[in-house]
Amino acid sequence: MLMEAYTHYQAQQYDDSIEDAQRFISLHPGNESAPYAYYLIAICHFERILDVGRDQGTTERALQALQDVVRRYPESDYARDARLKIDMVYDQLAGKEMTVGRYYLRNDQQLAAINRFRNVIENPNYQRTSHVPEALHRLVEAYLSVGMTEEAQRMAAILGYLML
Repeated sequence: MLMEAYTHYQAQQYDDSIEDAQRFISLHPGNESAPYAYYLIAICHFERILDVGRDQGTTERALQALQDVVRRYPESDYARDARLKIDMVYDQLAGKEMTVGRYYLRNDQQLAAINRFRNVIENPNYQRTSHVPEALHRLVEAYLSVGMTEEAQRMAAILGYLML
């Protein structure tokens, strides 16, 4: 049953693979291969992540499944790989925030843009992503455009510190 799930995964038939893996887990929850079944579900979701311009529902499902692997089997090899992929998922989600923020900035909706960029720098899950420097830069830009000079200076100082 698990080999069938893997075969579907290899054929990029992710829904079938997930279904097979879930069936395996429901029939054999204590099996020594259960961690792999959970990991396979997570990878099937992860492989379907699209660009940041699209809906991030698949990204959220991948995150949930990867976190499930880490929570259930924290010492396994699967959990180590899942942790690395979780960082990539957070980078994807932060990228979506940046895309929406840039859209708002282009359309003179500075306050909405500020909220998106602040989410990137204040959300603990996004603080290690590659998007933080740009978020700080965009915040300086947005704050200056609405006359919040002190906030702009504060963000610029943080950005300057990061660039050292």
